[in-house]
Amino acid sequence: MLAEGKIPIGTTITIAAPDVAEIIGHTGFDWVMFDTEHAPMNVPIIQNLLQAMSFSQAVPVIRVAWNDMVMMKQALDIGAYGLIVPWVNTKEEATRAVQAVKYPPVGLRGFGPRRASMADPDYVKTANNEIMLCVQIETQRAVDNIDEITSVEGVDAVLVGPADLSLSMGILFQYDNTKFVDAMQKIVDSAKKNGVTAGMLACDDPKKRISQGYTLLNISADFMLLRDAAKKVLETGNEARGNRK
Repeated sequence: MLAEGKIPIGTTITIAAPDVAEIIGHTGFDWVMFDTEHAPMNVPIIQNLLQAMSFSQAVPVIRVAWNDMVMMKQALDIGAYGLIVPWVNTKEEATRAVQAVKYPPVGLRGFGPRRASMADPDYVKTANNEIMLCVQIETQRAVDNIDEITSVEGVDAVLVGPADLSLSMGILFQYDNTKFVDAMQKIVDSAKKNGVTAGMLACDDPKKRISQGYTLLNISADFMLLRDAAKKVLETGNEARGNRK
């Protein structure tokens, strides 16, 4: 979709239940991020969730807990089509992520694709070109180094983590603050200059961000969708019964 100039819309899965993954996978989202950084999930759990949504069209992307070669290798070997790597602040850290994702001679990824290669006998030949690597920009330091990060060959996208980025600036959730606005512009300008996709996790205003040039968006999460739907249904029930509690 990105290669065709389209804008993939995704959401996040944090609940370790196959039913949740299956339902969200069939809802119509273009991609789904399985979160191992902040959610209580690991590789065995996510493999079960991937199997539950095997027949959906949503592209499975895993956010690893850290920029760690072993974590990234395991996430890829169970069938992730892309990885999101948190807390990338420098060119060196971005390069480390690329090396973990790419097979030799480009990178250092070890052989053992297991589930990832079941539907692709040429997986080792195609993985380097087809797997998407996204690095998160979530600190002022990363913004300061953004041109170096986006210039690293093999980085396909930079994804803003707005909460952490605003927190590092001392303006938590103040997305209209001039400091945050300027940082968002600097990130998208750098991405365009170096041919990298600019994206945003926990996107606050999709229409606004798309107009700024952010074309890989993640909206909401499973627990938020469940909470909001439950509240809406409860409000309908409370309205129907009026004061007769």
